[in-house]
Amino acid sequence: MGKQEEMDFKKTKSGSKSDSQPLSEFVEKAYLDYSMYVILDRALPFIGDGLKPVQRRIVFAMSELGLSAQSKPKKSARTVGDVLGKYHPHGDTACYEAMVNMAQDFSYRYPLIIGQGNWGSYDDPKSFAAMRYTEAKLSAYTKLMLSELGQGTTDWKPNFDGTLKEPEFLPSRLPNLILNGVTGIAVGMSTDIPPHNIKEISYLLDKLIKNPDISLGQLTRITKNFQGPDFPSGGEMISTPEELKQIYTTGNGTVKIRAKYKKEKNLIVISQLPYQVSGNKIIEQIASQMKDKKLPLITDINDESDHETPIRIVLTPKSNRVNTDELMGHLFATTDLEKNVRVNMNLIGLDGRPRVFDLKALLSEWIEFRKQTVTRRLQFRLDEVEARLHILEGLMVAYLNLDEVIRIIREEDDPKSKLIKKFKLSEIQAEAILNLRLRNLAKLEEEKILTEKNDLEKEQSELTKILKSKKKINELIQNEIKQDTKDFGDDRRTTLNESGIASQALDQTQLASSDPVTIVLSKAGWVRAAKGALEDPQSLNYKTGDDYLSSVPGRSNQFAVFIDSTGRVYSIVADTLPSARSNGEPLSSRLNPPDGSYFAGVMSGDPGQHWLLSSSAGYGFFVKLEDLYTKNRKGKTCLSVKGAEVLIPSNATSCGYPDETYVAAANSAGKLLIFKSNELMEMSKGKGLKIIGINSKKFKEGKEKMVSAIVIGAKDSIRVYSGKKPKIIRPDEFENYISDRGKRGRSVPPFKKIDSLQVEPK
Repeated sequence: MGKQEEMDFKKTKSGSKSDSQPLSEFVEKAYLDYSMYVILDRALPFIGDGLKPVQRRIVFAMSELGLSAQSKPKKSARTVGDVLGKYHPHGDTACYEAMVNMAQDFSYRYPLIIGQGNWGSYDDPKSFAAMRYTEAKLSAYTKLMLSELGQGTTDWKPNFDGTLKEPEFLPSRLPNLILNGVTGIAVGMSTDIPPHNIKEISYLLDKLIKNPDISLGQLTRITKNFQGPDFPSGGEMISTPEELKQIYTTGNGTVKIRAKYKKEKNLIVISQLPYQVSGNKIIEQIASQMKDKKLPLITDINDESDHETPIRIVLTPKSNRVNTDELMGHLFATTDLEKNVRVNMNLIGLDGRPRVFDLKALLSEWIEFRKQTVTRRLQFRLDEVEARLHILEGLMVAYLNLDEVIRIIREEDDPKSKLIKKFKLSEIQAEAILNLRLRNLAKLEEEKILTEKNDLEKEQSELTKILKSKKKINELIQNEIKQDTKDFGDDRRTTLNESGIASQALDQTQLASSDPVTIVLSKAGWVRAAKGALEDPQSLNYKTGDDYLSSVPGRSNQFAVFIDSTGRVYSIVADTLPSARSNGEPLSSRLNPPDGSYFAGVMSGDPGQHWLLSSSAGYGFFVKLEDLYTKNRKGKTCLSVKGAEVLIPSNATSCGYPDETYVAAANSAGKLLIFKSNELMEMSKGKGLKIIGINSKKFKEGKEKMVSAIVIGAKDSIRVYSGKKPKIIRPDEFENYISDRGKRGRSVPPFKKIDSLQVEPK
């Protein structure tokens, strides 16, 4: 930009000149100013009262309106109007939302506001009514923040237009910051402090006041007296003590919290949810799994929540045989029934700067704040006492010299100056004497003054002693904390359960019922699952131009494994396959096979079953079915074919593999070879070993190939197909074809070619 980079403010409206400023400097300063404004005046809380400016102004404005816990509530719109008009010139919507948040007992551990009307629900916190309809007043808890406000405990600053004064902070008697927690997002930083229990934090404060040098490790030790965050919604915290200790040591981390549930007969009842998790959302998440047939273990879900029981979600298991812990572990892993709550103890310290605090630093800083506040309160009261004693001393002079005082007042032109000179009084004392009413000159009033003077002198002595002793100030703070804890403390809502069940998503094989099925694959790659055993899957209806390819028996809770023409394998839970009443559905809608490929076979059964995979090049190997499982829609590489065709897999385990089993292989030249299955190795992927000899030249020319390879038992017979009419080769004929693996085999008369092999059904 050259010279255009500089902003020229040389000419003002009056024509005078001012300094020029580079654009980069102007932008940098403007951004930094804005950032600091957001950090200090909007987003981050002050350690003293734990409030952000808008929250502080709402509480203060409500106290100025006389909306104490004992008063009648007033329209929320009136409060918002006062806050905006007097202290916080921002949007009414944001202000009202902050007000609502402080009134929701499911958002705040110790709500600051008591609301009447619709203030939102657990399921929808933002469903609150407009401020013109709702009413509000301060809760009793705010007494901890406001009771010392007029006692010299805080500095006051002008409001935005300079017409009023507002407190810079509220003199909180307990660390509201960590009791109610806070969240906020600023420019380049954020804060997330979870809520805690009053009794537990008071316990830590007592320990820290008694022993300021206590180690961070000792302070953050998780015991029955301190168990970490305590959320208003309850729930169960499953973070380990070590994890919690690490969070409190660094000021960063995540707390794991999950729902609470119990069994009622055959039902599972969820009674508490993680912090800020909607029951409606949970129901939607579970219902979505049920709709997608990913959660067949549950037959029904009902929301029985009401006003008295905010959370009651009832799950109906499929049967009483369903393992409740496993089911809930799955739901913990797949829904918001378990949630990580972020912790980032970033806040504004006493020095006015934001930083991340560990637990000891946070509580120590607040104790220092409390010491300063108490000291200011005591000094303020001491000043009041001394000022009153000063006046009382003057009044006693008047009573001791009553006649002379009366004479001076009646006769002198300037009685004030005469009194000061005559009795060596101050102006304040003289003014107090002149303001005395005649009826206050009675003897009884004199006695009252003497009594008041004696009481104030005792109080003065006591206040002086406390102010001069750090120990006494500490004791005073401790006693006040104990009293406030007694008044407002309650039991924990969130329980600590580090030994809870693991959140582990169940695979579809664990979720589905175990029913016998027959999986049928067509040549066009359409699949379906028929209930029970199909005697003749070829008799099913197929789409025009399509026909039967392969089928395999299995169970509904087992994986169906498919292999395509490139040698890649894919797995789908059989329970999720369409019924055989229809034509099924194309596998390409579930999976992403390579372009131009087609599906060549299907396998299913127990994970430990062995199958024979082979290619038309005459190679193959045994593989465990579980080694073929994959969650990837694109499958995974298994059989290396390199220009060859994938043959239909053969179930080896069903024939008794590895004991007394054989591999029978045939090529298109009409040769049959039988060899012991232990001659062929077991692999998880690859090309495999040579099964039957193939003329390499003829294979390349497409004139010869292996057409079938199956596993047979020692007592099984083989069906050899050449066309539609098969020839049966019985076990006593095997010796004619038995040879070493990789040999050419022998012809099967009268066939000149062989199309396929099958195990003869028994």
